[in-house]
Amino acid sequence: MRQENAQRLESYKIKKSFYYYLEHHFLIEGLKKAINSFAQGDVIDIGCGNKPYLGMFENRINSYTGCDIIQSSENCVDVICPAQQIPLPDASFDTVFSTQTIEHVGDFQGMLNESFRLLKPGGHIIVSGPMYWPLHEEPYDYFRFTKHGFKFALENSGFEVLEVNPNGGKWALFGQTILLTFPVWLTFPRFLRTAHNLFYSWLDKKFFDPVNTMNYVAVARKPKHA
Repeated sequence: MRQENAQRLESYKIKKSFYYYLEHHFLIEGLKKAINSFAQGDVIDIGCGNKPYLGMFENRINSYTGCDIIQSSENCVDVICPAQQIPLPDASFDTVFSTQTIEHVGDFQGMLNESFRLLKPGGHIIVSGPMYWPLHEEPYDYFRFTKHGFKFALENSGFEVLEVNPNGGKWALFGQTILLTFPVWLTFPRFLRTAHNLFYSWLDKKFFDPVNTMNYVAVARKPKHA
C-alpha cells in the first residue's frame, strides 16, 4: 500500500551543498530548457507530488493541474488516480508534464497512452526518468530508461519524438555515486560537499560524455491530425 501524504520535493531551487545536487542540477537544467521551448496552454503534471516545478511555468501557461496516485505532504494533488487511468476528458491539455514518475508506473506504456489521449492535437509531452539511480520508494520502483527506450515507448503510443536529452554525463554520475556510496550521515561536511558538487559539475561540463548519464528529459508531440 502506498503511503498517504508522502514527503516529496517541494522546490526545484536547491543548494550547492545538497546531497543530491549533481542529479538535481542537471535534471533541472534539462527541464527548464524543455519547458521554455515547449510548454504552453493548459498543463497536466502526472506524478505531481508537491508540484516542485510549478514555478518554472509562470507566465507561460493558462492552468496547471496535478495528478498523483496519492496525496502529497503539502496536499498539492488535484486529481488522485493511477497514471494510466486519469478521469479527465480527451484532448483536455496542451502540455503533459511528468518528471521522475515513469519508473514507478508498472504499466508505463499505459501512462504514455493516457498522456496521448489527454493531449490536444499538436500538444507536447515533457517526460523525464532515470537511467541510473539507486532503488527508491520500494517496492514501487520498476524501470530505468535509455534514450532508445524513451523513443521506442513514446513512438509506440503514437507520439512524434522531438528530442531525448541526457541530464549530465559520466563525470556528474561518478560524483553523485561517490556520495550515494555512503549513508548521508557519513558524507563530507557541508562546505566539502559544496566543493565536491561544484568540482564534478565543472568536470562534467568540461569533459562532457553522455554515454553514461543519470537521467533523460524527452519531448514528443501528438500529431496535429491525430
